[in-house]
Amino acid sequence: MKKISLLAAVAMAWSSTAIAQNYPVKPIRLIVPFAPGQGADAAARIVAQKLSDNLKQPLVIDNRPGAGGVIGTEAVAKAPADGYTLLVGSNGTHAANPSLYATLPYNALEDFEPIAYIGSVAMVLVSAPNHEAKTPKEVFSAAKAQPGTVSVAIPSSTSRVVLEMLTKASGAKFNPIGYKASGTATTDLMGGHVMLSIDTVIATAPNISSGKLRGIAVTTAKRTSSLPNVPTFQEAGMREIDIAAWNAWFAPRGTPSEVIEKLNGELRRVLGDPDTQTRLRALGYEPDGKLAPAQVRDFVRKEEKKWGDLIRSGGIKAE
Repeated sequence: MKKISLLAAVAMAWSSTAIAQNYPVKPIRLIVPFAPGQGADAAARIVAQKLSDNLKQPLVIDNRPGAGGVIGTEAVAKAPADGYTLLVGSNGTHAANPSLYATLPYNALEDFEPIAYIGSVAMVLVSAPNHEAKTPKEVFSAAKAQPGTVSVAIPSSTSRVVLEMLTKASGAKFNPIGYKASGTATTDLMGGHVMLSIDTVIATAPNISSGKLRGIAVTTAKRTSSLPNVPTFQEAGMREIDIAAWNAWFAPRGTPSEVIEKLNGELRRVLGDPDTQTRLRALGYEPDGKLAPAQVRDFVRKEEKKWGDLIRSGGIKAE
């Protein structure tokens, strides 16, 4: 029996190694749980094209938007664990949704194998150029002087979570105004219908650079390369403000570890390419492919707690 068990173990190990060496032998489907043209989709296409060139197989982008990313994420959770269906996950799908929704058709930590961390996108507090408050201190002072009257456009659940972090850190009370998209929030901000907005660098950088909007501060610990002249909240003395949108790639639970390691290595190579970095930074991303799969898992676990604590403290629900 021991000999048979040993032979079986050797056969399985050889089989897994052979799979990893030959993988991939057919096109890979990359599910993006967001609409075409959004930041996550644009970044995924840049990375996927480079990865496709390296692997000598097509990576077919499959956009599955809806329900804050739940629809596409569920599709990957239930897909065969063979390395041919991958997911572009995010802070929404894996950190916020477990607390935003009463129930989910997937477990963000248990139903996926992390592959690689792709990069982050800073959030920015912005105002119209003629707005009186020009610094974080002035914004919070105005909100404290008249609690609940300083309106803030909120075009996403990420924006709402960031506002909760700013509220907890400053003690100021704002008036959040929900929007379904960044475009309408920006239009109302420029038209003076709202005083402030919280949105991604991707959505705000062009208008800030052109002077149509003022960037008050970014939410990351370091300034973002897309808006080098916009300070961080930490520079204003708010050391606890460090939050960003992010993307990471995942596979269904049970995908062979050899396949995960191969994909991780190839994605690291792609993200280390200067052309890839330049193109991602032009979108507003800060690329970072240094994390091993186990480190990505640890990162997601910490992010789920961070976002979950903020969502619960603010009583935020999915809309």
